[in-house]
Amino acid sequence: MGNVLRNIQMVDLRSQYHRIKSEIDEAVLNAIDSTAYINGPEVGEFAKELASYHRVNHVIPCANGTDALQIALMALDCEPGDEVIVPAFTYIATVEVIALLKLKPVFIDVDPETFQMDPDQLESKISSRTIAIVPVHLYGQCSEMERILEIANIHHIAIIEDTAQAIGSEYTFKNGRKAIAGTMGTIGTTSFFPSKNLGCFGDGGAMFTNDEFLAKKLTMIANHGQSRKYYHDSIGVNSRLDTLQAAILRVKLRYLDSYTAARQHVASVYDEAFNGHDQIQIPQRTPWSTHVFHQYTVKLIDTDRDAFQQYMKDLGIPTMIYYPLPVHLQSAYQQYGYKAGDFPVAESLCKQVLSLPIHTEMKPEDQEYIIQSTLNFFKHG
Repeated sequence: MGNVLRNIQMVDLRSQYHRIKSEIDEAVLNAIDSTAYINGPEVGEFAKELASYHRVNHVIPCANGTDALQIALMALDCEPGDEVIVPAFTYIATVEVIALLKLKPVFIDVDPETFQMDPDQLESKISSRTIAIVPVHLYGQCSEMERILEIANIHHIAIIEDTAQAIGSEYTFKNGRKAIAGTMGTIGTTSFFPSKNLGCFGDGGAMFTNDEFLAKKLTMIANHGQSRKYYHDSIGVNSRLDTLQAAILRVKLRYLDSYTAARQHVASVYDEAFNGHDQIQIPQRTPWSTHVFHQYTVKLIDTDRDAFQQYMKDLGIPTMIYYPLPVHLQSAYQQYGYKAGDFPVAESLCKQVLSLPIHTEMKPEDQEYIIQSTLNFFKHG
């Protein structure tokens, strides 16, 4: 391998941009020239195109993925103290909005192999105050939505899908019906943060629903609670997708399938290299969902993860830990009374998971360098 460090990144946004630079630049300049910087025509066109891609009736763009989650909960007319079931193993935004709205997060553990919400535990978490379940489609594949939907329907509980990491992932029901992540529950939410599989050049987000009444409500809440200009029918927020970002996303949406295929190829190369390794457990694929690999996350078994990360860093290879501490143990969430040991799978995963670089522009020689460096660490201890 030599001593030459490579400029490897977790996500290579620069190369991705340069590949479609002329299209992006034209779209941006046209949006600027229109001077319709807020709610310009590009926003509406992007919403239509994203709805078509997702095979869903309504897409409501907003300012970011966190806002999407908050607005979705607001549309359910929650009252303080209402409960929302959410995985203990997730990014903080999923739970943050629950706390901000004075709702109570009820944590649930995850499956140790798929990292998704464990439906076997759902019934035990439901109470008379449960207003919503929030499955998080972590790392790029869907939670077990068929079972979650069945339980939610029995108890008349809304489902808000957090699909910020799994845009474009396809779920197959037992009867053969297929649906895209974010379109199966009451409301779906997503983020267009630059590093996401469909990312803009700043912040952005969207909500999905097949319910026309909810679509109008979500749209109204996102725009100061206005039904029409200067007439406010509900308490709302100011959460808009910029016209510039919509213009960029319209271009990138046309490439989303090819981006997904590129990520899946990188994942398959990693799989082949690490499958069967005693100390590296590759991501398990579920039988019900495609995997779009927002992250390629392995479990390191009986390994000094800090030492491995430092070793890789010294070789110019970035790695990330998503996430080092489960939500129920975060300082800001101690008020809910959870303690270490309450969610053993989430707590264990936080000590084992590690994500390797994966993106649409991965060079074969760089991936081979990552693989060989990884294998050498375990070979030499």
